[in-house]
Amino acid sequence: MSNKSYSYKDAGVDIDAGNALVDAIKPAAASTQRTGSNPDLGGFGALFDLKAAGFNDPILVSGTDGVGTKLKVAIESGKHDTVGIDLVAMCVNDLIVQGAEPLFFLDYYATGHLTIDVGKAIIDGIAEGCRQSNAALIGGETAEMPGMYSDGDYDLAGFCVGAVERSRIIDGKSVCEGDVVLGLASSGVHSNGFSLVRKLIEISGTSYNDKCSFDESKTYGEALLEPTKIYVKSCLAALKNDCIKGLSHITGGGFVENIPRILPGGVTVDVDASLWNLPPVFNWLRVTGNITPMEMAKTFNCGIGMAVIVPAEKVAETTQIFKEYGETVYNIGTVRVKTGPESSTVVTGKNGSWGYAEDWTASSAH
Repeated sequence: MSNKSYSYKDAGVDIDAGNALVDAIKPAAASTQRTGSNPDLGGFGALFDLKAAGFNDPILVSGTDGVGTKLKVAIESGKHDTVGIDLVAMCVNDLIVQGAEPLFFLDYYATGHLTIDVGKAIIDGIAEGCRQSNAALIGGETAEMPGMYSDGDYDLAGFCVGAVERSRIIDGKSVCEGDVVLGLASSGVHSNGFSLVRKLIEISGTSYNDKCSFDESKTYGEALLEPTKIYVKSCLAALKNDCIKGLSHITGGGFVENIPRILPGGVTVDVDASLWNLPPVFNWLRVTGNITPMEMAKTFNCGIGMAVIVPAEKVAETTQIFKEYGETVYNIGTVRVKTGPESSTVVTGKNGSWGYAEDWTASSAH
């Protein structure tokens, strides 16, 4: 038995630091307040008033996600101010594909040792993501767990709830032959495929703090940490105008796994990879890893973060709405009747598309 009187802080948990972080992030959380939310932090639960938010017959839509091993890039780069945007983006972009407006967001931040400056940078990023998507940051959990995480390491998880009027749910059931697939440009790698990205940084012999070969204005860390683009406001505007039949957030699984998730039986989407240029970051990954077209199309977004299926007669109107909200829009494919047991999504590239020196095809297993 020890004669010393031990405290929680002696075991590695600093409650005072946790309280200081809560105080430090209160202004960020308050900046995300929206109609229906209560911005006060510190209670045991957070309240949200759907009626005050303007819904009549709402269906709740919820989602949870993380940032994956992109966090290791942030940790090794010492840059923590953007991964919070990624966390929000991965959740709210999944809600919008069903027509749901994000309402509120909660985060889970776990670390071995709480550093207030790092924690504040992360939460400030989360608040920025919430402002971009008009979601209220109404709560969260900060867990200091020595022994669970190495010094400097941390993990993030997010949880978001949205709502859509029952009659306005987007489920893709009306998608049919002749519809057009528009692609909204991504901001970069977003938050998928980073285990491969990190492997390629390793084999290339570069570090995250080296000047980036495909963007000399940035280091590799800064270029790879470009936050995931949030498509909520532009998609809500197009949905309001009844322009959209289906939406697919291009995340892990790329084109060939995500687009089939929104298609009814009996149709196939043909994506023409020659209709947009592969952004430099993806070309660097492709060349460094000698990556095949199929691996690119099922691992990365390759420059398209959201696929939007619209009726042919609404292509011009929809494109204009997206452009008004700052999106770069490409016409990337069409919907046709499926013939036999073929794939639900087929990506094709002519000689030169995405930098490959021959014609190629990548397709889903569905």
